Amino acid sequence: MKVLIVEDGHEYSETMARYLGNGFTLGRAGDGVDALDMLRAEHWDVVFMDMRFDRAHRLLGEEGAVRNRFGGDPERIRRFLERHQGTYIADAIRAAGYGTPILFSYDFGREPGRWEHLSDRLG
Repeated sequence: MKVLIVEDGHEYSETMARYLGNGFTLGRAGDGVDALDMLRAEHWDVVFMDMRFDRAHRLLGEEGAVRNRFGGDPERIRRFLERHQGTYIADAIRAAGYGTPILFSYDFGREPGRWEHLSDRLG
């Protein structure tokens, strides 16, 4: 099974490499741009998605769409995009026509509204 891990660090890719065992091929994308490039280049059976990207230099998402929400404050806009980056990347994957299953790493039990919003957006 080929697993594309999308994360801004290396925690998940290192942990999976250590514990998944034989039969898995792992790839790592450090941001949404890399993830889309890797999906274009080859087939992946599943995408494992980190939700937060506070270490990534490139963030997907339309800054203008959240500008009014935060009064144009660039720091608050960036923090919002970082916290929701996994959702933006998943949206971009679906918009590009990929139906690859996406597994999210996030404790949705603490934020049921976030889970409902994500389910509405991505099915």
